[in-house]
Formats: sequence, C-alpha cells, structure tokens
Amino acid sequence: MSTDVTAPCRALLEQMQAQFRERLPMWVVTERPRDFPNDYVARLHLTLPTNVPTAVGIRRPTLGELRAALPRGLHRLERSPADDPVIVEVWL
Repeated sequence: MSTDVTAPCRALLEQMQAQFRERLPMWVVTERPRDFPNDYVARLHLTLPTNVPTAVGIRRPTLGELRAALPRGLHRLERSPADDPVIVEVWL
C-alpha cells in the first residue's frame, strides 16, 4: 500500500476512480486498523454488484493528510452506526 501520493499517483487514482465508475467505487477510511496500527488508511472498494475490497489503498499518519491524498471530486459520508468501529468515514 502506497504512502506517498505524488501528482502521477493522484492522476492514477483518479483514472481508476473514473474507470470503475459503473462499479460505484468508494474509499473506506479507517483509523489505526490492525494491519497499520499507527496510521489512517483509505481502501478502495468496488461496491456494485457486490462490495469487493481492492488492494488499492492510501495511508497517512493523520486524518487531514489522508483526506488531502484522496482523489479529487469525491463526497464524504459519515460512518453508519452499524459500521465497524475503526471506520471513520466513506468517500464516494
């Protein structure tokens, strides 16, 4: 999982977002998950026809840095009370 989002990396993430638009891509942001206990992590999920997590992700030490690294043009959704407690928010 990449930790640096440079302009070329951001462009690639945005291309992936557009490429999978019909599969309703979403970024699930978690706080200190087990596999990265010191970071915030955003993982790309493809939600249609069923929710499938991908191997694409971004990690950062702070939530602000993570939000800044996400592809542009997304909209933030609050976590649902039924979500796993490590989930902070979702971006579509």
